[in-house]
Amino acid sequence: MAREQRNVGGSGLGIFLRTRRAQVAPEDVGLVPGAGLRRTPGLRREELATLAGISIDYYARLERGQEANPSPSVVDALARALRLDAHDHDHLRELAVRAGRRAEPEPSASADRTVRPDIELMLERLRPNPAYVISPTMDILATNPGGLRLFAGMEERPPEERNALRYLFLDPHAPKLFADWDEQVRTCVGRMRVLAGTEPDTAGLAELIDGLLLESPEFARRWKHYDVQPHPGGDKSFHHPQVGDLTLGYQSMQLEGTPGHRLVVFYAEPGTPEHDKIVLLDATVTEPASKATGKKRS
Repeated sequence: MAREQRNVGGSGLGIFLRTRRAQVAPEDVGLVPGAGLRRTPGLRREELATLAGISIDYYARLERGQEANPSPSVVDALARALRLDAHDHDHLRELAVRAGRRAEPEPSASADRTVRPDIELMLERLRPNPAYVISPTMDILATNPGGLRLFAGMEERPPEERNALRYLFLDPHAPKLFADWDEQVRTCVGRMRVLAGTEPDTAGLAELIDGLLLESPEFARRWKHYDVQPHPGGDKSFHHPQVGDLTLGYQSMQLEGTPGHRLVVFYAEPGTPEHDKIVLLDATVTEPASKATGKKRS
């Protein structure tokens, strides 16, 4: 596996620039490719440097991680040359800010999988709406019955091995369950790419990414592409093997006072077929909120 793929932290700024440079054809920015075979996909370093109005040597140092303090004007110039949209431009700024800190990597810490009793109570009170708590690396830490059953096949995994990203790529139920599986995986990989670029020392992140790069060629392909675009929003549709097709609204929100945990809730209007189906999902399990504890091995 290529070094820039396997290295989760590395030079996040350099990896992003290198990846996006390869995705811009010379003709897209008004350049004449010239005769002969181009060994470099997309733009050459010198072409991008010229378009951004910076020296080739300076740009090369940025890509190699040897220059860690690009000015806002340089970042903006590179964004224009690479034809980045507003979201990707913001991500480039975040990577540049982090590179400018020149901070030493923090010691690896164990992921905090603790879910407070009040949050577990909230999951229970949200029934029959499927709901769960997820970590920054997409470990499902706690869930109410419907939240567990909504992801067909997830309940067969031990609680400490329930990870949404691994489920999407490695569980045979996932491509059949999600009506927009391609969009789901694109968004989740993008979220991990942002995390790897801006908070590469997040506990469990390197293990998660390295494992998926080895186990899933599809994940490796998408990881290399470096797509960080957010999900467009809206409802989510499922082809569920127990309750059939359903489309649910959803919300995802950060939980205050936690190490980056998010609460995800799905819902449907009472009296609709979708609501009847989530009631059925909720009723298929009689246990209270399922908490994932123990050593993670996803």
